[in-house]
Amino acid sequence: MPDSDHVQPDVAAGETAPLPEPTLPEPVRQRVVALAAAAMSGLPADEVPPALRRVANFAPKQRARLGATAIAAQLGSDPLYRQRVGSWALERAGELGAAVRDGAPPAAADPVEVAALAYLARPDGWADMVTDAARNLRVDADSAAVTERLRAAEHHVAMAEHERTVIKIEVEKLRDELTRLRAEADGLRDQVRQLTRAQRESQVRERKAADMLATEKGRAGRASADAEAEVRRLRSRLIDAELAASDARTVAKDARAVDDARLWLLLETIGQAAVGLRRELALEPAKKLPADFVAETSAQLPGSDRAGARALTADDPARLDQLLALPRAHLVVDGYNVTKRGFGDVSLEQQRSRLVSSLGGLAAQSGIEVTVVFDGADKVLAVPSPPRGVRVLFSRKGETADELIRQLVRAEPMGRPVIVISSDREVADGVRRHGAYPLSSDSLLRRIARS
Repeated sequence: MPDSDHVQPDVAAGETAPLPEPTLPEPVRQRVVALAAAAMSGLPADEVPPALRRVANFAPKQRARLGATAIAAQLGSDPLYRQRVGSWALERAGELGAAVRDGAPPAAADPVEVAALAYLARPDGWADMVTDAARNLRVDADSAAVTERLRAAEHHVAMAEHERTVIKIEVEKLRDELTRLRAEADGLRDQVRQLTRAQRESQVRERKAADMLATEKGRAGRASADAEAEVRRLRSRLIDAELAASDARTVAKDARAVDDARLWLLLETIGQAAVGLRRELALEPAKKLPADFVAETSAQLPGSDRAGARALTADDPARLDQLLALPRAHLVVDGYNVTKRGFGDVSLEQQRSRLVSSLGGLAAQSGIEVTVVFDGADKVLAVPSPPRGVRVLFSRKGETADELIRQLVRAEPMGRPVIVISSDREVADGVRRHGAYPLSSDSLLRRIARS
């Protein structure tokens, strides 16, 4: 820490007045307070402003939580204290602090951290850095809101589709029930017609018997008695026919109840059989993934035309977060294409180690499957064990990493989200034809830097 006697004021004599204090976005304000709270531990007691000495004895986290308002007010009104905190923060930030002091922070750096350091250190263009951070945070918030609305819309569409399928099934059931009822009604109509015909025949016979009785009135009482007996017999038959019709209707109703019970029992039996079959044929979770077979054989798999809904060209860093949030996502990284763009000033071994370590942290955070592919297995003497969740592959002699990446994409089943990180246009076009999501190396570098 520089001595307070050697601290230069924010505005030299003869210069224009300083810019008014900006309104910091909430994440930036919280980071500024956290840096100031941590810096109190390294400042001499006489350099801590009197207004903050009460909270200086607290732990850094308690300072940031309990004294946030006082710290923010002191930073805004005390340029000397702000300069001391800014010098401490730039020194602790290392390369990022040096870049902010020079007014050229890296594009992949966390905008909140850059804005906080710029606000404290006040290099040339610090107000623009704070403004850019606020704009980036608003863009991220808007993107998250749009993503949430899209997810809600997709959920509503899926629910509507489910409801439509259920209604269609119910309509089919009702149509089958209507067909059965119509057939039953036709049967009942046939029975009614038969009974009506029998009744008419009985009435005809009854009229004939009456005619015979009128013409045979002079016969003996036996003939009259026989005629009356015939009439009673016919009437009895009519009553029996009516009773038979009533019994037929009762039997039909009972038969329908029996059919309903049999149908319920059949559906219950089918449901229980389906449950038992599902339990009997349950598959164990897969111990190997498709990329593991490619890693073992490195053989050229037959191509398949799987271009579909997965193929997208979005390079927005927020898009990578969306894709990593998909279930069972597989991240395939073109190793040297990423390392040479992000940290090509170190050796290849250091590039590999740094990338694999960063991908290990990403895999631990998101729980996805990660495969990183490098060129030239014959040129690597020793490869350290990769972290959990990360698979490291090297192309064989005579084979390029691009070919191995295409093999990995072709080996995946249709429907699984595969994200390929490479700024090579040929690689991106090749994997897009097989349904993968190609993203640029810069999107992954920014994502790693944010972590």
